[in-house]
Amino acid sequence: MVGADWKTFTSVTKGREIDAAYRNKYRLTKLVCRMLSLLVPLQDKRYKKVLADKPLEHDPLFILGHWRSGTTFVHNVFSCDKHFGYNTTYQTVFPHLMMWGQPFFKKNMSWLMPDKRPTDNMELAVDLPQEEEFALANMMPYTYYNFWFFPKYQQEYADKYLLFNDISASELKVFEETFVKLIKISLWNTHGTQFLSKNPPHTGRVRELVKMFPNAKFIYLMRNPYTVFESTRSFFTNTIQPLKLEDISNETLEQNILSIYAKLYHKYEEDKNCIPKGNLIEVKFEDFEADALGMTEHIYKTLSLEGFQQAQADIEKYVGAKKGYKKNKYKYDDRTLRLVQDNWGFALNDWGYEH
Repeated sequence: MVGADWKTFTSVTKGREIDAAYRNKYRLTKLVCRMLSLLVPLQDKRYKKVLADKPLEHDPLFILGHWRSGTTFVHNVFSCDKHFGYNTTYQTVFPHLMMWGQPFFKKNMSWLMPDKRPTDNMELAVDLPQEEEFALANMMPYTYYNFWFFPKYQQEYADKYLLFNDISASELKVFEETFVKLIKISLWNTHGTQFLSKNPPHTGRVRELVKMFPNAKFIYLMRNPYTVFESTRSFFTNTIQPLKLEDISNETLEQNILSIYAKLYHKYEEDKNCIPKGNLIEVKFEDFEADALGMTEHIYKTLSLEGFQQAQADIEKYVGAKKGYKKNKYKYDDRTLRLVQDNWGFALNDWGYEH
């Protein structure tokens, strides 16, 4: 939250109790955020002058799927096509320092970042593609990722800002305006003409995204639910530690993962019918991983996307470099098998994974 604007920071934290162990972290974050917020008007002024009135040339391509479903790998593959623009890792942390001051802040950020994600060894760098929900969380109060800071409210944030069930009209308007602003700045920054989105929370917002972008294209990734559960539990449990401002038990976090997966799954199934014919493809990540180049070409053709021929060499190079990449291996104990079967049996059945 150091990169949030002051209005967003105060709105997200208002009325929330900070546990004693995290008050110093909160005070330091608040201080840095307050200082950096003084620079926000500089970007706002330039945005209004350069981008605000500029229309989008193309509706986005959205990569959907629950966390740990392989969305990062697919995002990285498609980002090899230079006509796509995307939100960068730097932009997720400092979305208000994109059009002013970026070289200075990016250099400092790169010194502090590890070169791999601790959770799964995927590469990390300030200019690499990243999911935009982290950036949105620093640009407005109405995002699901507020749960990283206040995990006790995870279910409330999910219902309101992940599934849009309880979101107000005014909050929805802010989401729409903020997201379009993020897209325009992302395209300006990466010199793309079509926005490439990788954002698991968008899986619950399909109906709203189609209203905003009637000709948007969608890739929906499915993955073995046993792997997704084990990986999500590991990812959320580890990632939340440096971010949280209040304690949550691992048991509660686990129950939230089980519950929210089901909600997200069924919300997507309800809303996917509003996507125009020819604009959606559903892919098993295991199939994509086994033949990334062939599956990428298949997706381009199915969604009538242009540019595969021009991007093919870069995609081949990236996919080739990933061969031999060591993924985390998960062992499923009896308890994990039972939890997934009892809570996510519908996904096992619908997608044809073995019980």
